Amino acid sequence: MAAGIPTPGADSEVLLAHLLVCDRARLHAHPEQTIARDIARSYRERIARRASREPLQYITGLQEFWSLPFRVTPAVMIPRPETELIVEACVARCSKQEACVVDVATGSGCVAVAVARELPDALVHATDLAEEALAVARFNAARNDVGDRITFHQGDLYQPLSGLGLEGRVDFVLSNPPYIAESDLATLEPEVRDHEPRAALTPGPDPLSVHRRLAAQAPRFLAPGGFVIAEFGIGQTEAVSRAYAGVAGLEVEEIRKDLAGLDRVLVARASPAGG
Repeated sequence: MAAGIPTPGADSEVLLAHLLVCDRARLHAHPEQTIARDIARSYRERIARRASREPLQYITGLQEFWSLPFRVTPAVMIPRPETELIVEACVARCSKQEACVVDVATGSGCVAVAVARELPDALVHATDLAEEALAVARFNAARNDVGDRITFHQGDLYQPLSGLGLEGRVDFVLSNPPYIAESDLATLEPEVRDHEPRAALTPGPDPLSVHRRLAAQAPRFLAPGGFVIAEFGIGQTEAVSRAYAGVAGLEVEEIRKDLAGLDRVLVARASPAGG
């Protein structure tokens, strides 16, 4: 606890289990196991990294999302449980066999991969501004056996989708965009503030600037009755709802709460055909 780590015992077990290529249950079942000298050295190095508040997931290079394994590096944000709400909302609303899905600002690819796994006939596109992030996302798609089902594009938001014939044909736009105000970064835990990619955390002084662009451009790509499903931050419900409701052709349909009971994901729907 001296380093401020809330769960030092559990974290140390995760690091050792990772090095031994086993689970934590096996550590407890075989406390007599001898640790090789090189493993012990690597373990001490990783403990020191964790004590410096480097995220556990960047040390192991692994994070679970939607019960699937994902590689994570400092090029991408660490997938979080609340982001699974995006996947849940998409799957629950999908009634079309070959739905067209776009994951904007895909990062590690966790949302795109999870949707591709749940909707095996969906046509999935994913965009990100950072090529380093897309490299991680491509790896994760291949690792989870959907590498041939997701098309990745480098560029800002919808920009790389222009000219692909997707205008007016997208059934779902999904996104977990940066939404933390730049002035609030100092209040974050060191694991987040000092290690996760800044561009994935904050768009600058205006925390909803990306959301506004996401909303404004959505009607160009959405099919009639299509959906935008996007994550937002604590205390942003009213402002983010106004951002989407203020766009002609979009109507806010639902605000979904996370497991802590906090508003977390907005669902907006495009006007249906003839609406």
